[in-house]
Amino acid sequence: MKYLILVGDGMGDYPIAELDGKTVLEVASTPTMDELCSKGEFFLNHTVPDGFPPGSDVANMSLMGYDPALYYTGRAPLEAVSMGISLASDEIAFRCNLVTLDRNDNGRITMRDFSAGHISSEESRQIIDTLETECSTRQFHFKPGISYRHLMIFKGTHPGITTVPPHDYIEQDVTLHYQNYLALPEWQHLLERSEAILAGHPVNLQRIKEGKNPATHFWLWGEGKMVNAPTLKERFQISGSMISAVDLLKGLGIVADLSVIDVDGATGDIHTNYEGKAQAAMDALADQDFVFVHLEAPDEAGHQGSLPDKILAIEDFDARIVRPIIQHLRDQREDFRVVVTMDHFTPLSLRTHVSDPVPTLLYDSREQIPGSGQLFCEKSCIEYDKRQHNAITRGYTMIDKLLERK
Repeated sequence: MKYLILVGDGMGDYPIAELDGKTVLEVASTPTMDELCSKGEFFLNHTVPDGFPPGSDVANMSLMGYDPALYYTGRAPLEAVSMGISLASDEIAFRCNLVTLDRNDNGRITMRDFSAGHISSEESRQIIDTLETECSTRQFHFKPGISYRHLMIFKGTHPGITTVPPHDYIEQDVTLHYQNYLALPEWQHLLERSEAILAGHPVNLQRIKEGKNPATHFWLWGEGKMVNAPTLKERFQISGSMISAVDLLKGLGIVADLSVIDVDGATGDIHTNYEGKAQAAMDALADQDFVFVHLEAPDEAGHQGSLPDKILAIEDFDARIVRPIIQHLRDQREDFRVVVTMDHFTPLSLRTHVSDPVPTLLYDSREQIPGSGQLFCEKSCIEYDKRQHNAITRGYTMIDKLLERK
Protein backbone atom coordinates (compact mmCIF):
# COMPACT_ATOMS: atom_id res chain seq x y z
CA MET A 1 0.00 0.00 0.00
CA LYS A 2 1.22 3.47 -0.91
CA TYR A 3 0.23 6.55 1.09
CA LEU A 4 0.22 10.14 -0.19
CA ILE A 5 -0.56 13.61 1.13
CA LEU A 6 -0.87 16.23 -1.63
CA VAL A 7 -1.12 19.79 -0.33
CA GLY A 8 -2.17 22.89 -2.25
CA ASP A 9 -1.00 25.49 0.24
CA GLY A 10 -3.62 28.14 0.95
CA MET A 11 -6.16 26.89 -1.64
CA GLY A 12 -9.14 27.61 0.61
CA ASP A 13 -10.94 30.90 0.22
CA TYR A 14 -14.20 32.76 0.88
CA PRO A 15 -17.00 33.56 -1.59
CA ILE A 16 -16.00 36.34 -3.98
CA ALA A 17 -18.48 38.83 -5.49
CA GLU A 18 -16.50 38.91 -8.72
CA LEU A 19 -17.15 35.16 -9.01
CA ASP A 20 -20.90 35.51 -8.36
CA GLY A 21 -20.47 34.52 -4.75
CA LYS A 22 -18.38 31.44 -5.46
CA THR A 23 -14.91 30.61 -4.19
CA VAL A 24 -11.82 30.10 -6.30
CA LEU A 25 -12.04 26.33 -5.76
CA GLU A 26 -15.62 26.35 -7.05
CA VAL A 27 -14.77 28.08 -10.33
CA ALA A 28 -11.38 26.50 -10.96
CA SER A 29 -11.35 23.44 -13.20
CA THR A 30 -10.29 20.56 -10.94
CA PRO A 31 -11.63 17.35 -12.55
CA THR A 32 -9.16 15.02 -10.84
CA MET A 33 -9.79 16.31 -7.33
CA ASP A 34 -13.54 16.26 -8.01
CA GLU A 35 -13.38 12.64 -9.13
CA LEU A 36 -11.37 11.54 -6.12
CA CYS A 37 -13.66 13.47 -3.79
CA SER A 38 -16.79 11.98 -5.32
CA LYS A 39 -15.46 8.43 -4.93
CA GLY A 40 -13.74 8.91 -1.58
CA GLU A 41 -14.28 10.28 1.90
CA PHE A 42 -14.79 14.01 2.39
CA PHE A 43 -14.41 15.87 5.67
CA LEU A 44 -13.29 19.05 7.36
CA ASN A 45 -9.93 18.94 9.12
CA HIS A 46 -8.99 21.35 11.90
CA THR A 47 -5.31 21.80 11.09
CA VAL A 48 -4.84 24.81 13.39
CA PRO A 49 -5.56 24.12 17.08
CA ASP A 50 -7.22 26.81 19.16
CA GLY A 51 -4.71 29.33 20.45
CA PHE A 52 -2.16 28.75 17.68
CA PRO A 53 -1.37 31.12 14.79
CA PRO A 54 -2.78 29.92 11.45
CA GLY A 55 0.60 29.58 9.79
CA SER A 56 1.92 26.99 7.40
CA ASP A 57 4.25 25.79 10.15
CA VAL A 58 1.48 24.82 12.59
CA ALA A 59 -0.91 23.58 9.90
CA ASN A 60 1.60 21.40 8.02
CA MET A 61 2.92 20.05 11.30
CA SER A 62 -0.64 18.86 11.95
CA LEU A 63 -0.87 17.34 8.47
CA MET A 64 2.37 15.48 9.16
CA GLY A 65 0.86 13.99 12.30
CA TYR A 66 2.62 16.12 14.91
CA ASP A 67 0.59 17.72 17.70
CA PRO A 68 1.63 21.40 17.69
CA ALA A 69 0.93 21.58 21.41
CA LEU A 70 3.76 19.10 21.96
CA TYR A 71 6.24 19.88 19.21
CA TYR A 72 5.79 23.42 17.88
CA THR A 73 8.59 25.80 18.86
CA GLY A 74 8.32 28.29 15.97
CA ARG A 75 8.67 28.42 12.22
CA ALA A 76 12.29 29.48 11.96
CA PRO A 77 13.79 26.43 13.73
CA LEU A 78 12.20 24.16 11.11
CA GLU A 79 13.74 26.24 8.35
CA ALA A 80 17.08 26.12 10.16
CA VAL A 81 16.93 22.32 10.14
CA SER A 82 16.36 22.33 6.37
CA MET A 83 19.40 24.58 5.90
CA GLY A 84 21.65 22.28 7.91
CA ILE A 85 21.86 24.70 10.82
CA SER A 86 22.03 23.16 14.28
CA LEU A 87 21.00 25.57 17.03
CA ALA A 88 22.92 25.65 20.30
CA SER A 89 20.93 25.69 23.53
CA ASP A 90 21.43 29.45 23.86
CA GLU A 91 20.51 30.26 20.25
CA ILE A 92 17.18 31.31 18.74
CA ALA A 93 16.38 31.18 15.03
CA PHE A 94 14.30 34.04 13.57
CA ARG A 95 12.68 33.97 10.15
CA CYS A 96 14.22 36.93 8.34
CA ASN A 97 12.13 38.29 5.46
CA LEU A 98 13.52 40.85 3.07
CA VAL A 99 10.71 43.40 2.87
CA THR A 100 9.90 46.82 1.42
CA LEU A 101 8.92 49.40 4.05
CA ASP A 102 7.87 52.99 3.36
CA ARG A 103 8.71 55.79 5.78
CA ASN A 104 5.88 58.29 5.46
CA ASP A 105 6.13 62.08 5.90
CA ASN A 106 4.51 61.80 9.35
CA GLY A 107 7.19 59.37 10.49
CA ARG A 108 4.95 56.30 10.32
CA ILE A 109 6.12 53.09 8.64
CA THR A 110 4.02 51.07 6.17
CA MET A 111 4.57 47.51 4.96
CA ARG A 112 4.54 48.00 1.20
CA ASP A 113 5.69 44.49 0.27
CA PHE A 114 6.36 41.49 2.54
CA SER A 115 8.60 39.86 -0.12
CA ALA A 116 10.55 42.82 -1.57
CA GLY A 117 8.91 42.20 -4.93
CA HIS A 118 9.55 38.46 -4.70
CA ILE A 119 13.23 39.20 -4.92
CA SER A 120 15.22 36.42 -6.57
CA SER A 121 17.44 34.05 -4.61
CA GLU A 122 20.50 35.30 -6.46
CA GLU A 123 19.79 38.93 -5.56
CA SER A 124 18.81 38.21 -1.99
CA ARG A 125 21.89 36.08 -1.35
CA GLN A 126 24.06 39.08 -2.23
CA ILE A 127 22.12 41.19 0.27
CA ILE A 128 22.21 38.61 3.05
CA ASP A 129 25.92 38.01 2.47
CA THR A 130 26.49 41.76 2.82
CA LEU A 131 24.49 41.88 6.05
CA GLU A 132 26.51 38.98 7.44
CA THR A 133 29.78 40.67 6.48
CA GLU A 134 28.88 44.15 7.68
CA CYS A 135 26.46 43.55 10.58
CA SER A 136 27.17 40.18 12.18
CA THR A 137 28.42 40.11 15.78
CA ARG A 138 28.79 37.53 18.50
CA GLN A 139 25.00 37.76 18.92
CA PHE A 140 23.69 38.14 15.35
CA HIS A 141 24.31 36.05 12.24
CA PHE A 142 22.46 36.06 8.89
CA LYS A 143 21.90 32.88 6.87
CA PRO A 144 20.73 32.96 3.21
CA GLY A 145 17.66 31.01 2.13
CA ILE A 146 15.41 31.21 -0.93
CA SER A 147 13.94 34.35 -2.52
CA TYR A 148 12.84 36.69 0.30
CA ARG A 149 12.95 33.95 2.99
CA HIS A 150 16.07 33.87 5.16
CA LEU A 151 17.18 33.33 8.76
CA MET A 152 18.85 35.28 11.49
CA ILE A 153 20.44 33.34 14.34
CA PHE A 154 20.50 35.18 17.67
CA LYS A 155 22.64 34.09 20.61
CA GLY A 156 21.17 35.13 23.94
CA THR A 157 17.88 35.36 25.75
CA HIS A 158 14.72 36.24 23.87
CA PRO A 159 14.31 40.04 23.64
CA GLY A 160 10.78 39.71 25.03
CA ILE A 161 9.13 41.26 21.98
CA THR A 162 6.09 39.83 20.22
CA THR A 163 6.92 39.35 16.55
CA VAL A 164 4.37 39.24 13.73
CA PRO A 165 4.37 37.75 10.20
CA PRO A 166 4.89 40.53 7.64
CA HIS A 167 2.30 39.03 5.28
CA ASP A 168 -0.34 39.82 7.93
CA TYR A 169 0.33 43.55 7.52
CA ILE A 170 0.40 44.16 3.79
CA GLU A 171 -0.11 47.89 3.10
CA GLN A 172 -0.69 48.47 6.83
CA ASP A 173 1.02 50.60 9.46
CA VAL A 174 3.77 48.60 11.20
CA THR A 175 5.42 51.43 13.13
CA LEU A 176 4.90 49.97 16.59
CA HIS A 177 6.12 46.52 15.57
CA TYR A 178 9.28 47.97 14.04
CA GLN A 179 9.95 50.35 16.92
CA ASN A 180 9.75 47.56 19.50
CA TYR A 181 13.34 46.64 18.69
CA LEU A 182 14.58 50.22 18.91
CA ALA A 183 14.17 50.14 22.70
CA LEU A 184 17.00 47.57 22.87
CA PRO A 185 20.42 49.19 22.19
CA GLU A 186 22.08 46.23 20.45
CA TRP A 187 19.00 45.64 18.25
CA GLN A 188 18.66 49.35 17.48
CA HIS A 189 22.25 49.50 16.28
CA LEU A 190 21.69 46.45 14.07
CA LEU A 191 18.52 47.85 12.50
CA GLU A 192 19.89 51.31 11.87
CA ARG A 193 23.16 50.05 10.38
CA SER A 194 21.40 47.50 8.15
CA GLU A 195 18.92 50.09 6.88
CA ALA A 196 21.76 52.36 5.82
CA ILE A 197 23.57 49.49 4.10
CA LEU A 198 20.47 48.33 2.23
CA ALA A 199 19.65 51.86 1.05
CA GLY A 200 22.84 51.93 -0.99
CA HIS A 201 23.18 48.27 -1.86
CA PRO A 202 23.87 47.70 -5.59
CA VAL A 203 21.11 45.10 -5.82
CA ASN A 204 18.54 47.55 -4.51
CA LEU A 205 19.77 50.40 -6.66
CA GLN A 206 19.39 48.19 -9.74
CA ARG A 207 15.92 47.02 -8.66
CA ILE A 208 14.77 50.61 -8.22
CA LYS A 209 16.17 51.45 -11.65
CA GLU A 210 14.10 48.56 -13.09
CA GLY A 211 10.95 49.71 -11.29
CA LYS A 212 10.99 46.84 -8.78
CA ASN A 213 10.49 46.98 -5.03
CA PRO A 214 13.85 47.11 -3.21
CA ALA A 215 14.69 45.18 -0.04
CA THR A 216 14.73 48.18 2.27
CA HIS A 217 14.74 46.21 5.54
CA PHE A 218 14.74 42.75 7.04
CA TRP A 219 11.77 41.65 9.15
CA LEU A 220 12.11 39.13 12.00
CA TRP A 221 9.38 36.72 13.08
CA GLY A 222 8.52 33.04 13.69
CA GLU A 223 11.36 32.59 16.17
CA GLY A 224 12.07 29.52 18.27
CA LYS A 225 14.54 27.00 19.58
CA MET A 226 15.56 23.60 18.20
CA VAL A 227 12.81 21.06 17.44
CA ASN A 228 12.83 17.61 19.04
CA ALA A 229 10.21 15.13 17.78
CA PRO A 230 9.95 11.40 16.93
CA THR A 231 10.30 10.38 13.29
CA LEU A 232 7.48 8.93 11.20
CA LYS A 233 9.43 5.69 10.95
CA GLU A 234 9.59 5.47 14.73
CA ARG A 235 5.88 6.16 15.00
CA PHE A 236 4.43 4.36 12.00
CA GLN A 237 7.23 2.19 10.58
CA ILE A 238 7.03 3.88 7.17
CA SER A 239 9.67 5.42 4.92
CA GLY A 240 8.93 8.29 2.61
CA SER A 241 9.84 11.55 0.90
CA MET A 242 9.08 15.25 1.22
CA ILE A 243 8.78 17.27 -1.99
CA SER A 244 8.50 21.03 -1.56
CA ALA A 245 10.19 24.23 -2.72
CA VAL A 246 10.18 25.91 0.70
CA ASP A 247 12.58 25.44 3.59
CA LEU A 248 9.80 25.15 6.17
CA LEU A 249 8.43 21.95 4.63
CA LYS A 250 11.90 20.60 3.98
CA GLY A 251 12.67 21.13 7.65
CA LEU A 252 9.53 19.26 8.65
CA GLY A 253 10.59 16.46 6.33
CA ILE A 254 13.99 16.22 7.99
CA VAL A 255 12.44 16.20 11.47
CA ALA A 256 10.19 13.35 10.31
CA ASP A 257 13.24 11.54 8.81
CA LEU A 258 11.84 11.67 5.29
CA SER A 259 14.03 11.88 2.21
CA VAL A 260 13.93 15.54 1.21
CA ILE A 261 13.97 15.79 -2.58
CA ASP A 262 15.23 18.97 -4.22
CA VAL A 263 13.55 19.50 -7.59
CA ASP A 264 15.30 21.73 -10.14
CA GLY A 265 13.10 24.71 -10.94
CA ALA A 266 10.90 24.36 -7.85
CA THR A 267 10.34 28.01 -6.98
CA GLY A 268 7.39 28.24 -4.60
CA ASP A 269 5.28 30.28 -7.03
CA ILE A 270 3.11 29.72 -10.12
CA HIS A 271 6.21 29.26 -12.28
CA THR A 272 7.39 26.23 -10.34
CA ASN A 273 8.42 22.95 -11.97
CA TYR A 274 5.14 21.04 -11.61
CA GLU A 275 6.21 18.16 -13.80
CA GLY A 276 9.46 17.77 -11.91
CA LYS A 277 7.67 17.60 -8.59
CA ALA A 278 5.16 15.05 -9.85
CA GLN A 279 7.93 12.90 -11.33
CA ALA A 280 9.88 13.06 -8.09
CA ALA A 281 6.84 11.71 -6.25
CA MET A 282 6.40 8.87 -8.73
CA ASP A 283 10.08 7.94 -8.48
CA ALA A 284 10.01 8.01 -4.68
CA LEU A 285 6.99 5.72 -4.50
CA ALA A 286 8.87 3.05 -6.44
CA ASP A 287 10.60 1.94 -3.25
CA GLN A 288 9.02 3.97 -0.44
CA ASP A 289 5.70 3.81 1.37
CA PHE A 290 4.79 7.48 1.70
CA VAL A 291 5.16 10.80 -0.09
CA PHE A 292 4.20 14.32 0.94
CA VAL A 293 3.97 16.81 -1.96
CA HIS A 294 3.55 20.48 -1.12
CA LEU A 295 2.73 23.27 -3.59
CA GLU A 296 3.22 26.83 -2.38
CA ALA A 297 1.77 28.64 -5.41
CA PRO A 298 -1.90 29.09 -4.30
CA ASP A 299 -0.74 30.59 -1.01
CA GLU A 300 1.58 33.05 -2.72
CA ALA A 301 -1.25 34.11 -5.04
CA GLY A 302 -3.48 34.62 -2.01
CA HIS A 303 -0.92 36.86 -0.33
CA GLN A 304 -0.57 38.85 -3.52
CA GLY A 305 -4.36 39.18 -3.81
CA SER A 306 -4.21 37.85 -7.38
CA LEU A 307 -7.40 36.07 -8.44
CA PRO A 308 -6.07 34.96 -11.86
CA ASP A 309 -2.90 33.53 -10.30
CA LYS A 310 -4.81 31.66 -7.62
CA ILE A 311 -7.16 30.09 -10.15
CA LEU A 312 -4.20 29.11 -12.31
CA ALA A 313 -2.26 27.70 -9.34
CA ILE A 314 -5.18 25.51 -8.26
CA GLU A 315 -5.84 24.28 -11.78
CA ASP A 316 -2.16 23.49 -12.26
CA PHE A 317 -2.08 21.65 -8.93
CA ASP A 318 -4.95 19.46 -10.12
CA ALA A 319 -3.72 18.92 -13.69
CA ARG A 320 0.03 18.81 -13.22
CA ILE A 321 0.48 17.35 -9.73
CA VAL A 322 -2.57 15.35 -8.65
CA ARG A 323 -3.60 13.88 -12.02
CA PRO A 324 -0.22 12.52 -13.21
CA ILE A 325 0.60 10.99 -9.83
CA ILE A 326 -2.79 9.29 -9.53
CA GLN A 327 -2.68 8.09 -13.14
CA HIS A 328 0.79 6.66 -12.59
CA LEU A 329 -0.32 4.67 -9.57
CA ARG A 330 -3.33 3.37 -11.45
CA ASP A 331 -1.16 2.39 -14.41
CA GLN A 332 1.17 0.56 -12.01
CA ARG A 333 -1.86 -1.19 -10.47
CA GLU A 334 -0.69 -0.04 -7.05
CA ASP A 335 -3.05 0.00 -4.09
CA PHE A 336 -2.89 3.47 -2.60
CA ARG A 337 -4.59 5.85 -0.21
CA VAL A 338 -4.25 9.55 -0.92
CA VAL A 339 -5.22 12.70 0.96
CA VAL A 340 -5.66 15.87 -1.09
CA THR A 341 -6.04 18.97 1.01
CA MET A 342 -4.63 22.36 1.99
CA ASP A 343 -2.92 23.47 5.17
CA HIS A 344 -5.09 26.56 5.68
CA PHE A 345 -7.13 29.16 3.82
CA THR A 346 -5.39 32.22 2.34
CA PRO A 347 -8.40 34.32 1.31
CA LEU A 348 -7.83 36.86 -1.45
CA SER A 349 -9.89 39.41 0.46
CA LEU A 350 -7.58 39.20 3.49
CA ARG A 351 -4.25 38.29 1.84
CA THR A 352 -3.23 36.32 4.91
CA HIS A 353 -3.92 32.99 6.62
CA VAL A 354 -7.03 32.09 8.62
CA SER A 355 -7.69 29.08 10.84
CA ASP A 356 -10.92 27.76 9.28
CA PRO A 357 -11.06 23.93 9.08
CA VAL A 358 -9.95 22.81 5.63
CA PRO A 359 -11.81 20.61 3.10
CA THR A 360 -10.01 17.29 2.83
CA LEU A 361 -10.57 14.26 0.62
CA LEU A 362 -9.29 10.76 1.31
CA TYR A 363 -9.41 8.34 -1.60
CA ASP A 364 -8.67 4.62 -1.38
CA SER A 365 -7.94 2.92 -4.70
CA ARG A 366 -9.72 -0.20 -3.43
CA GLU A 367 -12.92 1.89 -3.13
CA GLN A 368 -14.07 -0.09 -0.12
CA ILE A 369 -16.65 2.45 1.03
CA PRO A 370 -19.42 4.43 -0.72
CA GLY A 371 -18.03 7.71 -2.02
CA SER A 372 -19.14 11.14 -0.85
CA GLY A 373 -20.60 12.06 -4.25
CA GLN A 374 -19.35 15.62 -3.66
CA LEU A 375 -17.24 18.10 -5.61
CA PHE A 376 -14.06 19.33 -3.96
CA CYS A 377 -14.76 22.80 -2.60
CA GLU A 378 -15.43 24.60 0.67
CA LYS A 379 -19.22 24.94 0.34
CA SER A 380 -19.90 21.30 -0.45
CA CYS A 381 -17.62 20.15 2.37
CA ILE A 382 -19.30 22.38 4.94
CA GLU A 383 -22.76 21.26 3.85
CA TYR A 384 -21.69 17.61 3.73
CA ASP A 385 -20.24 17.87 7.24
CA LYS A 386 -23.56 19.17 8.55
CA ARG A 387 -25.11 15.87 7.44
CA GLN A 388 -22.26 13.48 8.20
CA HIS A 389 -20.64 15.08 11.27
CA ASN A 390 -17.30 13.52 10.34
CA ALA A 391 -14.92 16.45 10.85
CA ILE A 392 -11.51 15.74 12.36
CA THR A 393 -11.22 18.11 15.32
CA ARG A 394 -7.61 17.26 16.15
CA GLY A 395 -5.86 17.77 12.84
CA TYR A 396 -2.71 15.90 13.79
CA THR A 397 -4.74 12.64 13.96
CA MET A 398 -5.65 12.80 10.26
CA ILE A 399 -2.51 10.83 9.39
CA ASP A 400 -3.78 7.96 11.55
CA LYS A 401 -6.88 7.86 9.37
CA LEU A 402 -4.79 7.89 6.20
CA LEU A 403 -2.56 5.08 7.44
CA GLU A 404 -5.53 3.08 8.76
CA ARG A 405 -4.17 3.11 12.28
CA LYS A 406 -7.55 3.67 13.88
